[in-house]
Amino acid sequence: MSKEITSRSTDYSQWYNDLVIKGGLADYSAVRGCMVIKPYGFSLWENMRDALDKMFKDTGHVNAYFPLFVPKSLFEAEEKNAEGFAKECAVVTHYRLKTDPSKKGALMVDPDAKLEEELVVRPTSEAIIWNTYKNWIQSYRDLPLLINQWANVVRWEMRTRLFLRTAEFLWQEGHTAHATAKEAVEETIQMLNVYADFVENWMALPVIKGVKTENERFAGAVDTYCIEALMQDGKALQAGTSHFLGQNFAKAFDVKFSDKDNKLDYVWATSWGVSTRLIGALVMAHSDDQGLIIPPKIAPLQVVIVPIYKGEEQKAQIDVKVQELVKQLKAAGVRVKYDDNDNARPGWKFAEYEMKGVPVRVAIGLRDLENNTVELARRDTKEKQSVSMDGLPERIVLLLAEIQQSIYNKALAFRNSHITTVNTWDEFVNIINEKGGFVSAFWDGTSETEDAIKEKTKATIRCIPLDNPQEEGTCVFSGKPANQRALFAQAY
Repeated sequence: MSKEITSRSTDYSQWYNDLVIKGGLADYSAVRGCMVIKPYGFSLWENMRDALDKMFKDTGHVNAYFPLFVPKSLFEAEEKNAEGFAKECAVVTHYRLKTDPSKKGALMVDPDAKLEEELVVRPTSEAIIWNTYKNWIQSYRDLPLLINQWANVVRWEMRTRLFLRTAEFLWQEGHTAHATAKEAVEETIQMLNVYADFVENWMALPVIKGVKTENERFAGAVDTYCIEALMQDGKALQAGTSHFLGQNFAKAFDVKFSDKDNKLDYVWATSWGVSTRLIGALVMAHSDDQGLIIPPKIAPLQVVIVPIYKGEEQKAQIDVKVQELVKQLKAAGVRVKYDDNDNARPGWKFAEYEMKGVPVRVAIGLRDLENNTVELARRDTKEKQSVSMDGLPERIVLLLAEIQQSIYNKALAFRNSHITTVNTWDEFVNIINEKGGFVSAFWDGTSETEDAIKEKTKATIRCIPLDNPQEEGTCVFSGKPANQRALFAQAY
């Protein structure tokens, strides 16, 4: 397979697809709209999952697992949620196939195996989880209930793109129950901050924290909080959401508790989630025309060591030195690989690991052994330098931290240079069409204006930033009074 990739300037969409496929992250499958996550991509997801899982547990959450199938009657119980996901639902109607007598070797649905009640393949788990919580919650002593699950979901998307939008994807979804609205709102914001911490400090991707408008709110939520990131093509990507569900699901599933005064009330709820979509964000935010750039904290491989030699005698000498270095790096917690595979030349390996975004490459040959040096190359800036082997493990650990920060700083500078404040409609349209990025503009607060702007420019309100100043102004579209700005962008 050719390792050449389309440049970002030629075709950004094809560039992205090239990186995902040729970088070894994922592949297309025989199921329309579904992907195969390859070992390298799954290792990346595991690193992301493990970091997030620790953060969840550090904030008092525990993991559980709930069924993939949701009885249709339960799914219908919360009307807004059911309506919001109805068009994306896959539904199981029968439980058995049988041989088709009219066609040799073919199977058909057995009409006698029709389910008494149709099952929805979960697009989200609020319904099945809140039906379960009804049996788990009786008293204030059972609260708060802080549960997360790692799972797959199915949303029958018609237009798909690897990682960004697929019919089936992996995610986590937290579902919590609380005694008061105040506690539930605090939980919602706490988890938003956990997501922001992870995306910024592990994925090296700056985000804006905000609240969604009613149009963009999660179906069945009172408020949806989000983190929004910016990709290199100037489009925004929603990187995570945290929802304050009020008592909507508790009322739909009759989940009540007796408080300290022995009075019955409905519990207050939250849900929050991020998915393998974050891998797509990672690719689009950091990578270049030579391949992936992966922040060291979550990189499947942080360091690769490539020997350069002629003959087994030279290789044996290099092996001794490298094996000690590998041992020291592993002791320091570094994910390292010694690629001494003799089926490929060093130049091919350099290109391969550049494509895969391995943060640091170490090359070592016989002359390096004689000089007690190695060539150290960093993926993000492509800088190379000859350094001493003395103290090399410590140097590499520091370099990985430096690369992590450097990747974040570059993304932050790009994001900040693509937040534009406008006051007129002409400015708005020009920035959206020519520059892209986030546009900060006064909005009159109506869904009608929001819809009209989306229709004319394909830009949506990504969020109302949490740190938004209250200021008087004139709506950029309608000319009506407005008391704050919203953040608009075209988005994935």
